[in-house]
Amino acid sequence: MTIGIRRVFITENEINFLALPNVLAAMAVFGSGYGWEALARSRWLDRCVIHYWGDIDTHGFAILDQLRSHFPHVSSLLMDRATLEAHTAFWGREDKPQRNDLYRLTPEESDLYDALRDNRIREGLRLEQEHLGFGWVRERIDQL
Repeated sequence: MTIGIRRVFITENEINFLALPNVLAAMAVFGSGYGWEALARSRWLDRCVIHYWGDIDTHGFAILDQLRSHFPHVSSLLMDRATLEAHTAFWGREDKPQRNDLYRLTPEESDLYDALRDNRIREGLRLEQEHLGFGWVRERIDQL
């Protein structure tokens, strides 16, 4: 294992990368949206637990799906319906949603992605990850 790293957090947003709580034997990676592609050649990640924390929107799930094409063991973090519903005051609008079918999502992720893509909750709904409360984030990371 590289430098004792056992857990990797990939974030889509720089604010979250900088504010990610400390986790023993872990590192944070700023993925910059679809910009994580260079990591695909980093085979040492195959031996790490990888968490992807993206926006709760169609592109966040598309990035997760794409990341799993290289690292199938990636788990999503804070990209669930409970997180979405706990932060309704911060819901925003996704202007150009992703419409493709995604095949590498878990059933729960797929249900939420389909609800967002098909505007079943609200048209163009998105929750950007930087709007999540730090206490909410810390609690979820402590549960890992």
